[in-house]
Amino acid sequence: MGILLGLVAALSWGTADFFARFVTHRIGALRTLFYMQAGGFLFLSLALPLLGGWGHLHDGSGWTPWAWGSLAGLLNTAAMFALYRSFEIGKLSVVAPVSSSYPALTVLLSLLTGEHLSALRAVGIALTVAGVILASMSSAPPRNPSPGGPPPPTQNNSRTAILWAVCAALGFGVLFWLLGIRVVPRVGGPASVWMIRLSSMLLSSVLVFAWPRRAPSPAPFSRRNLVLLVSGMALLDTSAFVCTNVGILFDQVSVVSVLASLYGAVTVALAAAFLREKLAWWQWSGIALIFAGVFFVSR
Repeated sequence: MGILLGLVAALSWGTADFFARFVTHRIGALRTLFYMQAGGFLFLSLALPLLGGWGHLHDGSGWTPWAWGSLAGLLNTAAMFALYRSFEIGKLSVVAPVSSSYPALTVLLSLLTGEHLSALRAVGIALTVAGVILASMSSAPPRNPSPGGPPPPTQNNSRTAILWAVCAALGFGVLFWLLGIRVVPRVGGPASVWMIRLSSMLLSSVLVFAWPRRAPSPAPFSRRNLVLLVSGMALLDTSAFVCTNVGILFDQVSVVSVLASLYGAVTVALAAAFLREKLAWWQWSGIALIFAGVFFVSR
């Protein structure tokens, strides 16, 4: 069950991040983060009674579950802002795989805190991480950018975007390790996502009011389409988080986090299909290694 939920999370996150590329180009990373978190909070508040209720937030456990959930929300806010910023200025097919390399840190932290892996799963994780590294190695910019879209990123922007993506990977690496060993056991699976959405929404709302408003870019879609994209992001991203946190209850943190990180491959595939972002042979090789890693992790 944990493996299946990890794969569902990867598909949902990969699609949500593809949508985020369009939204960040229109309204910027910070406002994209706020609207996504607010939408996810609303969706999950309505669905939580059907997903097992409020976990340890309202069962007399005191302030501890709220404190752990708030800490996870702070980490998620920082990591998601870095991720959306990389989408805003960088090439999607490069920064998405870089950000999805976070399991390398999650696995390291999990091993340091006593988790053990079988030999096959260790091989699968190594193949997956190697695949992410290959997929993130930059190729030539696309000759024909998507109609109506922003111009191809410059070399300086590409480097900055990769740095933002690395920051996102570091944040997610610590976050998912913390979710597995502290947050989910003390808060509950869906309830911990609700806490993350609540604290992230509150923090990002403060930053939105404090940050100077940027002028919207001339993106080729209407306000209605923007609302639909943000709603889709909120629903998919929140669903992926719930799947990951519930999956942690069934399988090892390192395994579920690696499978969920395949969202980078999903985003790359969507970027290649719809944005005509060309991939080099080593990037396709990296994607192949990623899926080989999934096979071994599932053994």
